[in-house]
Amino acid sequence: MTSGDETPLSCSKCSAVWQKCGTTNCWSDPASRPPKPGNCPSEQHGDLIEAAFEEYRGDAEDARLAQVAARVEGLCYQPVPGSDAVNARWNRVEDTVALAKLMGWKKIGIATCIGLLAETEHLVAILKAQALEPQSVCCKAGSIDKLELGLTEQDKVRPGGFEPACNPIAQAKILNRIGTEMNIIVGLCVGHDMLFTKYSKAPVTTLVAKDRVTGHNPVAVLYGQNFYYKRLQKQPVIKDLVE
Repeated sequence: MTSGDETPLSCSKCSAVWQKCGTTNCWSDPASRPPKPGNCPSEQHGDLIEAAFEEYRGDAEDARLAQVAARVEGLCYQPVPGSDAVNARWNRVEDTVALAKLMGWKKIGIATCIGLLAETEHLVAILKAQALEPQSVCCKAGSIDKLELGLTEQDKVRPGGFEPACNPIAQAKILNRIGTEMNIIVGLCVGHDMLFTKYSKAPVTTLVAKDRVTGHNPVAVLYGQNFYYKRLQKQPVIKDLVE
């Protein structure tokens, strides 16, 4: 929440600086940086940025995670001999495995959508092959009808029949009870992923972000803004529901 005298934060505006200069203020050597935009977070909130960096120093768990994540970022790429270019060599699954191994985490929880059980089984096979110990819990754990949440038949995907509600808090608490060291989200709904993350004691990463239209590739919508998804800049998504 910003007060009236603050400029709204918008790092996205630096995309124009990147296109013009091939870099931004925060991705440049201090001796040759382009100027900060007026809405730069480091200008308005430099104290928080410095305080955050203090959390990354030392050997506390948060510091270790930040340091290992930075190492994994570097390992994701390999240099091109004779060039300053780099090649991406790891996918998201490999990134996730590498982070777990470097952190020394072995028991890995998976909070999966019921619609992605086959994908989760493939993930389980990979994690086991990498000497990790996956434990998976489905979103419909308990099989409780949506009507028990105070919803109506018209709120269901298929009105008139039994339809279980998602149970992300139970997913998190079950994984908490068995002592997972890292949890992976595989396709939980928007909102349910928030509740799972809120109640999980172990650090949470998302491997699959649910998107029913794009085959779980939500960034496709951002690439399609000039044509297929331009309507999102012109039409309210749920106008009739919020007025």
